[in-house]
Amino acid sequence: MRAVELALEAVLFAAAEPVAVRELKAACEGLGEIDQALLEQALGRLQERYQGRAIELVRSAGGYRFRVRSRFSATVQAAQPERPARLSRALLETLAIIAYRQPVTRAEIEAVRGVAVSSGIMRTLQEREWVRVVGHKEVPGRPALYATTRRFLDDLGLKRLEELPPLEQIRDLADVASDAGLSLAPPDTEEDAGTGTNQRLDFDTGDADLEPVPPTRSL
Repeated sequence: MRAVELALEAVLFAAAEPVAVRELKAACEGLGEIDQALLEQALGRLQERYQGRAIELVRSAGGYRFRVRSRFSATVQAAQPERPARLSRALLETLAIIAYRQPVTRAEIEAVRGVAVSSGIMRTLQEREWVRVVGHKEVPGRPALYATTRRFLDDLGLKRLEELPPLEQIRDLADVASDAGLSLAPPDTEEDAGTGTNQRLDFDTGDADLEPVPPTRSL
C-alpha cells in the first residue's frame, strides 16, 4: 500500500492536468496486481495525508490532481512573476448563463444579459476550452448551441455539473473568479459598462424569459 501511495503521489505531483483513474492504475502496474478497490484505498489514504496542509488532493471530471487550497491562492499569486488571468464581468456572466442554462444559443444568452455578446467573448471561452458547440437549434438559421466542457469542470474542481452551487450563491462574480484562480478586469470596455454587467448577476433563475430548448442535432 505504501508503495502504491508513493507512486500515485509522484505521478500526481508531476502532472499539469488531472490524471484519470485508468492512467493512475497503469502507472502502478510495476508494483503487482492493483485492482480498483486497492487504488481507491491508496488515493483515500493519500488525501488523508494532506489534510491540514496547504496542498490538497481533489477529484474533478478529468481525474485526480493536487492543488493549492483556496485560502493560499493570494499567497501563491504574490510569489508568481506572472499576473493571474484577468477576465471581464461580461465574459463571466456569459459563462455562468451557459453553465446554468445549457445548451443555449447566443441569442438566448443575449436575451438574459440584455446586451449583445461579442464574438471575442465566445472565442475566448472556446479557446480556454470552457465552452464548445454541441449542436444546432432546429429553428430558422440553425444557430449554434453552446455547453460547457470537462475542462470547465476541471478548472473549477468539480466532478459533475450537479456540483455547481445554486445560482444565488455565486452572484458575486469576484468570488467566482477568485475560486477559479482568476481575477476580474476593470470594466474598461463599452460592453462591460452596459446593461447586465453589474457586479451581481440579476438575471432570473427561472425559465420564463426563454423558450424551452428543443432537441438538438449533433454536429
